[in-house]
Amino acid sequence: MTRLITSVFVAAFFLVQGAFAQLETGPLAIDTGDSLHKFTVELANDPEEIRVGLMNRPEMAPNAGMLFDLGEPREASFWMKNTLIPLDMLFLNTDGKIIAIARNTVPGSLRSIGPGVPVKAVLELNGGRSEALGIEPGDVVEHAVFGNLAQ
Repeated sequence: MTRLITSVFVAAFFLVQGAFAQLETGPLAIDTGDSLHKFTVELANDPEEIRVGLMNRPEMAPNAGMLFDLGEPREASFWMKNTLIPLDMLFLNTDGKIIAIARNTVPGSLRSIGPGVPVKAVLELNGGRSEALGIEPGDVVEHAVFGNLAQ
């Protein structure tokens, strides 16, 4: 019985780890006007990737994140169910401009988080990272989904 439980646990671990590795990654920068902060982000752009997001991840590198490309602008609402780390959620318009930030969202919370207006994308960073870097609404996120990523 112990061997079966261990086998199931190991298989589940590798399935979950494999799910993390499937997302496309790439560069992203945030221009605050005074500084350009560079990140490497995973891109979630299909419904299942968007649904799962950063759930069940015990940590994230300081200059990592996840960008949710919602396609056409729409009202977005996120929650922290099964999310183990606090996150900053940056809500972005079609030009990559930050229109709202939800800072230090609470892991595991079922509270709905959204700006109340249509957005093109949502960027999730480690909780507290946007404040530490001086990132504010009005700053611009540069990424290929906005067509504004500097080469």
